[in-house]
Amino acid sequence: MSQSGLPPHDDDRVHLPPCPVEDITLEQRQAARRAQWKAREILALAIVAITTYTIHGFLSALAWGVVFAVATWPLYRKIQARWPRLAQGALLPALCTAGMALLFLIPMLFVGLEAANEAQNVLGLMKHARNAGVPVPVWVSRLPFGANAVVKWWNSHLSDPSAAAEFFSSFDARGLAMTKTVGSQVVHRGTLFFFSILTLFFLYKDGDTIMRECTVASRRAFGRRGELIGHQIIASIHGTVAGLVLVGVGEGIIMGVIYFLTGVPHPVLLGGATAIAAMIPFCAMIPVGLAATLLLVDGGTMSAVAVFAIGAVVIFTADHFVRPGLIGGSTQLPFLWVLLGIVGGAETWGLLGLFLGPAAMATLHLLWRNWSRERGVALPEG
Repeated sequence: MSQSGLPPHDDDRVHLPPCPVEDITLEQRQAARRAQWKAREILALAIVAITTYTIHGFLSALAWGVVFAVATWPLYRKIQARWPRLAQGALLPALCTAGMALLFLIPMLFVGLEAANEAQNVLGLMKHARNAGVPVPVWVSRLPFGANAVVKWWNSHLSDPSAAAEFFSSFDARGLAMTKTVGSQVVHRGTLFFFSILTLFFLYKDGDTIMRECTVASRRAFGRRGELIGHQIIASIHGTVAGLVLVGVGEGIIMGVIYFLTGVPHPVLLGGATAIAAMIPFCAMIPVGLAATLLLVDGGTMSAVAVFAIGAVVIFTADHFVRPGLIGGSTQLPFLWVLLGIVGGAETWGLLGLFLGPAAMATLHLLWRNWSRERGVALPEG
């Protein structure tokens, strides 16, 4: 409209040069798409970061559930093929999950009962020591060196009832604090174990769907190489379970029998401790040395030497021949890489690192082999 209220005349219109409307629209559309992609990436990263921070306290439990599922998946597949009707619902995953839970809970319950009985015995000995003192044991005189110093210290701190009462009173406050710490740790570890088992149940139940989605996502993000890396990680976990868990259990059973035959106190408990310690390289000699020390204290010198020698041979054979072959054989991983993965993983991640470390080293070894493989291109000399 013009200032007079009449429609504008043709002479009043501003004539603009023709614009390439289609080119501008295409450029704007591409810019909008790029902005949308960036916005979606930022939003996805923010959601992942918020979710990870929210559940960071349970990441170890989820990781353990994944390790359990990967390690036992071939066995679960055989059970599915054996009982296909049970596999259609949630009954078979629930039964297999319950079996895995009992596999851990029964030994833990046995160890807990043994520890409670030993704690009661220790409390009884402490009560008796406060009333009557503790005489010098006979085995002190058999010590190869330092026997006089030990006898002198024992007489001044434990033989006299008043000195023994004063000595053991210092353990009351420490024992109470330790009980609170152990109780809180048991509750915390029990909660993590529950979520690990719950994760295992859903992985059993929806394993096929999860594997299919992971395969699609891996191919979309990394191509076929991503699927190859996934298979390498799975093979590494299978080899680690066979090399650490099964070999450790075998060492524990063998040494438990040796403990029983040589008269070591509590052979089942020490055998279980040996099996757990044997899962960590170079740690199985700790319970073996403890068992030999108990025999030596009771006067069984030859039995102590036999236990220590047999334990050293069994552990050396398992750590240097059986275990590297099982772990490295499935992934073609050299012994040094296996050892670095196990020890470094355990130092960095704890027990979970026993499985994460070899998996990471196996993946790195696979990438290195792919990059260093000759592809028909002659390298320049000099």
